Amino acid sequence: MKTVNWKVDGMTCSNCALTIHKYLEKEGMKDVKVSLASGDVSFDLNGHQGASQQIVKGIESLGYTVHDEAGEITTPKRRRLFTNHKQRFLFCLLFTAPLMLHMVDKWWHLEWLMNPWIQLALCTPVFIVGMDFFGRSAIKSIRNGMPNMNVLVAIGATAAFVYSLIGTLFHLGAEYIFYETAASVITLVFLGNYLEDASIQSTQRALNKLARSQKVMANMIAYTEGEEHVFPVENTALRSGDLVLIKNGEQVPADCKILAGDATVNESLLTGESLPVHKKSKDTLIGGSLVVDGTVRAQVTAEAKDSVLANIINLVKRAQGEKPPVQQMADKISAIFVPVVLSIAAVTLIVNWIVLHDFTASLMRSIAVLVIACPCAMGLATPAAIAVGLGRAARNGILFRNAKSLELFKSIRQVVFDKTGTLTTGKFVLADYKIMAEGIAVDEFKKIASSLEKYSNHPIAQSIAANWKHPQNILWQSIEEIKGKGMKGTTKEGDVYQAGSYQVAMAHTRDDSHNVYIMKNEELLGWIDVKDEIRPEAIQVVQYLRHQNIRTVLLSGDRLAKCQQLATFVGIDEVIAEKSPEEKLTVVEDLTLQGSTAMVGDGINDAPALAKATIGISLSEASQIAMQTADVVLMNQGIKNLPLSLGLGRHTFMTIKQNLFWAFIYNIIAIPVAAVGLLTPTLGALVMGLSDVVLAVNSVRLFVKKVT
Repeated sequence: MKTVNWKVDGMTCSNCALTIHKYLEKEGMKDVKVSLASGDVSFDLNGHQGASQQIVKGIESLGYTVHDEAGEITTPKRRRLFTNHKQRFLFCLLFTAPLMLHMVDKWWHLEWLMNPWIQLALCTPVFIVGMDFFGRSAIKSIRNGMPNMNVLVAIGATAAFVYSLIGTLFHLGAEYIFYETAASVITLVFLGNYLEDASIQSTQRALNKLARSQKVMANMIAYTEGEEHVFPVENTALRSGDLVLIKNGEQVPADCKILAGDATVNESLLTGESLPVHKKSKDTLIGGSLVVDGTVRAQVTAEAKDSVLANIINLVKRAQGEKPPVQQMADKISAIFVPVVLSIAAVTLIVNWIVLHDFTASLMRSIAVLVIACPCAMGLATPAAIAVGLGRAARNGILFRNAKSLELFKSIRQVVFDKTGTLTTGKFVLADYKIMAEGIAVDEFKKIASSLEKYSNHPIAQSIAANWKHPQNILWQSIEEIKGKGMKGTTKEGDVYQAGSYQVAMAHTRDDSHNVYIMKNEELLGWIDVKDEIRPEAIQVVQYLRHQNIRTVLLSGDRLAKCQQLATFVGIDEVIAEKSPEEKLTVVEDLTLQGSTAMVGDGINDAPALAKATIGISLSEASQIAMQTADVVLMNQGIKNLPLSLGLGRHTFMTIKQNLFWAFIYNIIAIPVAAVGLLTPTLGALVMGLSDVVLAVNSVRLFVKKVT
């Protein structure tokens, strides 16, 4: 099923995002995600492979502009005089400023500005520009059954302009002239939109920084008649298998593997880790990282669109398009907001006319209600906070697969840790071994162990395979990894070999203190012990969790004695040891029923438990299945950013609640205040624009706010 990722311009409020979302669902698209904050739209075509162009036309018929994945406009658009809100605001300000001068006429004595025909001449350009944007958008939104905020602005400005035009044509006097109201409403809403756009762009800065790193130049190596040639190409032209030369100070153009040379590489852009990492032959380089010292020749392993960096950006964008549960109420209110405000404005006009017997004053109050109401605030409350939270997380090497995880962090009461590779480094050193069967030479024993363990992703197995690498490994007829037990291989002669935990040898020995047992045809050949280092940040992370009153649990398939020793050293509250993957799943399921639980793991045997936990957290060096199952991935090789991920989750949700409170309380107070005549339409338009900026600024605080 093909996933489409587009950028859509022209969304100004939550109703716009809802309109696009509903249109795509009506057209049969699946997994639709629309981000108001970033303008990103993604969906699955669901078998409608030839429908892309039709969908583009449909979205553009709603009043929006679609850019494809390369950033190109998908269909030619008519040239517009103004391309953004800043240009519209500055143009309108030139004509609106003189109109507003009559308000200080007692100081400046500008009687000529009171001439209604001069005011009409000044207001008309502003009205035309305003209706070209607000009017077009309003008409299209009404036509598609989802009226947006621009309907309110268009009706308010048009009412003031038409009322003034009638007063001018029929010489009804100064009390009928409100051109400055029409012009100021349009100008100030453009100002508000510009400030909102600028604020939203600042919420995207972490993601934009990553995106800018996607397009770089590369030194491609080619051979002609035995001679090496190096020539520059864009990294987007690189394909898997291409050879590149990466020099000191250059950015790595694509994911690749070093063939020759060594270098010191800064991966902070991707992992949040500030210390450079030394890379040598056969090590991998992540596209977007920076070579700070050294020169290497490398082979490209993934195209730009499939690189780690591209996947990170797509993951963050998709997460920004997700709607956490807290947003659902705001969406429901936003969907009916505009019709409700139109009704309130109509009631305001009628009631004030009856009470005041003054149509002009009643109309101004009704217009004030229209322009001060702000569905944008409710629509922006959640996306702005999520954009900042996810952006700061990405900048620090924390990837959230969905926005829901951010909200779920607020209620986490216990954290379950796997042992090997999570609380420990997973970098093992062989400590001891013993051959117990007669007639087995040391070299033969090592060959058996290496031949089995080279097929496993478990850190202990990889350590044994690396230390006992043998030039003549056993050729297996079949080999499999049994979760929680180890490796099992069968030769073409029918001999069955096993390398695994005590469970594979428990029928042959009572000594359960060793890491790996080697078996042949149900005969114990010997055992191997390894030493593992505890992660240096483990104690600090566990102490932080305890300080936050979060219970910690060590859940492992390893022996109880070893687990208790580790738990005592780092300060973990409870130990649950000697569990198979199926038993781990049951334990996490039971713990989750007791309270919201986060599970931190890195291996294949952790994947089921990660999926069952309230939030599954994996490490970047984890197995692919663990990373795919987890809700959160810590990219910087360790658990030191676990407190930051917890803190960002809690504080992002806190910011969302603050934003929603402001959005609701603003509208609850502002609309009645305008209805009783305590706010002019001009002041209402200014306050409406600033309300969005307040939310954006509150959200941007997450970039620098202390969250741990």
